[in-house]
Amino acid sequence: MKRISNRVAGICSLTAALLVIVFLVIRTNAADATKEVKIKRAMSAGPLQITKDAKIVEMDEKENMNILREGNNGWTCFPGHPGVVGDNPECDDEAAMQWGADWMAHKPKPTNTRPGIVYMFAGGTDWSATDPSATSGTPIQEPPHWMIMWPFDAKESGLPDKEKKTGTWIMWAGTPYAHLMINQKP
Repeated sequence: MKRISNRVAGICSLTAALLVIVFLVIRTNAADATKEVKIKRAMSAGPLQITKDAKIVEMDEKENMNILREGNNGWTCFPGHPGVVGDNPECDDEAAMQWGADWMAHKPKPTNTRPGIVYMFAGGTDWSATDPSATSGTPIQEPPHWMIMWPFDAKESGLPDKEKKTGTWIMWAGTPYAHLMINQKP
């Protein structure tokens, strides 16, 4: 019995070590991506008529924006970091950028005065469909979608507040950061 226990412990240790190596390889590959690769990944997030003239930026570890390419149409696209939950390729209009800045600053509610639009045609991940502050757990997988960043109310709108793989639903319902998820490319 002790032999089996030692073997199981060895397998668990090996599995944990392999997971750490895989995580480090993913992080290293994401950090080593060329500027051109990052721009291409950012442009995969939205429609060409928006991405071709959008500013492309990446966030560093201190949440500073580094410009990869200037833009002139009011849209900002991010390449994200592959393998990092919640850090996905996306394209935001100006109102969505305000919404995101408020969320990152942990403001009580977003301050954008008009609905924002976010495209995430490459799909994505997040820590929770219900909690905007979640930083761990079992990640949800999001199909290609776009979002309207505005405080939608499930009861008033009649829209569902449960995660769906197709169709429309309200993510983070019941919080000031509730927003509409439209799981499809427009």
